[in-house]
Amino acid sequence: MAEIAVVGAGIAGLATAVALQRRGHSVTVLEGRTDTSSGAGISIWPNALAALDQLGVGDQVRAAGGRITAGAMRWRDGTWLRRPSDDRIVTALGEPLVVLHRVTLRDILTAALAAGTVIDGIAVRELRTTPTGVRLNLIDSSTRDVDAVVGADGTGSVVARHLNGPLPHRYAGYTAWRGVSSLAIAADLAGETMGAGAQVGHVPMGPDRTYWFATERAPEGATSPHGELAYLRIKFASWAEPIPAMLGATNPAEVLRNDLYDRKPARRWAAGPVVLVGDAAHPMRPHLGQGGCQALEDAAVLGVVVELSRDLPSAFTVFEAFRRRRVRAIVAESRLIGRVVNLRPAALSALTSRATVALPESVVTRHLASIAAGSAFRLPDIG
Repeated sequence: MAEIAVVGAGIAGLATAVALQRRGHSVTVLEGRTDTSSGAGISIWPNALAALDQLGVGDQVRAAGGRITAGAMRWRDGTWLRRPSDDRIVTALGEPLVVLHRVTLRDILTAALAAGTVIDGIAVRELRTTPTGVRLNLIDSSTRDVDAVVGADGTGSVVARHLNGPLPHRYAGYTAWRGVSSLAIAADLAGETMGAGAQVGHVPMGPDRTYWFATERAPEGATSPHGELAYLRIKFASWAEPIPAMLGATNPAEVLRNDLYDRKPARRWAAGPVVLVGDAAHPMRPHLGQGGCQALEDAAVLGVVVELSRDLPSAFTVFEAFRRRRVRAIVAESRLIGRVVNLRPAALSALTSRATVALPESVVTRHLASIAAGSAFRLPDIG
């Protein structure tokens, strides 16, 4: 049994801890923040549900969220750009996707861990490998010696910098708002509404709530002087329903605004007893809804390769080689979609977004299935 420290208690860190603990390892999750409750909704696509099944919590997640079968795309005036039938989406993906609150997912994963596994308020300042494993230097000047470290500490990862040196962030050029509305929307409206240089996503989150997000090109660090929700209500007032009503039924205090940053995937995900998962390894823009989903795949795969490999460094090397092939194209496509939606001038963005209607629905559905179907999640065959 190895003693493993997971740095970061987000979705990637908690899921990885579950995967490793289920294999009998002693796991401690170290989180620098004392409050990790922020966050709106998260879409769990069938590929991630298959990964959660590997972790033993898939059915709990399915039961906790709203199940979505639609994937429509409209223009801001309500004109349909894409309206695939429910049966085509479910057949292609294997089952509906699930939308739930991030806190709910975090609670499910935390409950699957042994009591005391997660320690909040302990930030890792730096780490170094030793002849017997890894020594963590913590922010309170204490140290902790472990056999291995999993870096699940996001795009600004201390662990990723240990493996790669500086990994500078780059502002993507646009910002994102997220929230949960108390308005229930029709199931067939689940999807996105597009405009010139802006988009709004909206999906039912259970029977009486809707998770939504919006993006728009904006200067880095900008804020709305009269409040973020007030700004959005004005900006999207003329867009087709349910967007104005949805924003009208949102609590202003619960709206999140975050500038979106890009960072190239880490050149090295693993070296010796240290490995990266989730955004620490492969940050991606949100346009395919796969950031959290790919982190869940990481966790499930890492658990399996650790169980089947002769030692942890060997397992981490296998993990990197296997997972890098899967995520490379998804990261690139997410970045491309973001650039298209936010092209300048805005008229060019509008033209490009509307042109996607020319793609045959069967082609779009097949491509989506290759990313997000339950069958798209695969485990390595380690002989």
